[in-house]
Amino acid sequence: MRSLQILVVDDDDADALMISEALENATTHTSVDRVADGREALDYLRREGVYANASRPDLILLDLNMPRMDGRETLAAIKTDDRLKAIPVVILTTSGAAPDIVASYQHRANAYVTKPFGLDEFEATVRQIDRFYREIATLPADREA
Repeated sequence: MRSLQILVVDDDDADALMISEALENATTHTSVDRVADGREALDYLRREGVYANASRPDLILLDLNMPRMDGRETLAAIKTDDRLKAIPVVILTTSGAAPDIVASYQHRANAYVTKPFGLDEFEATVRQIDRFYREIATLPADREA
């Protein structure tokens, strides 16, 4: 079973903690890093500033509603950057609004998942995303691509 490096981009500390705990409890094959907004995410992904030694993630879990640079702008920046656009991005957000869903797919999100409200359902959803990308999906072989 391959390991998976996930970058969580979410300004909500409680949601970020629930995601990390769900992944840690589900498998020892997943490593999670977290940043709080889109600007930090781009610094992390481009290995700039304090993130100069950051690992390239295999998967990004991206919230839409964040300060400074929201998920929509972040997704657009990732998917138009030749060095980053191959990294799968799953939108994981509270919004179930049709315009958000359509805009996310138009900006090349790989999936759109609405965060469930119950803790058990939330953890199960995160584990399913992890399992899909770790066990079923074929990811780019070169993490440095």
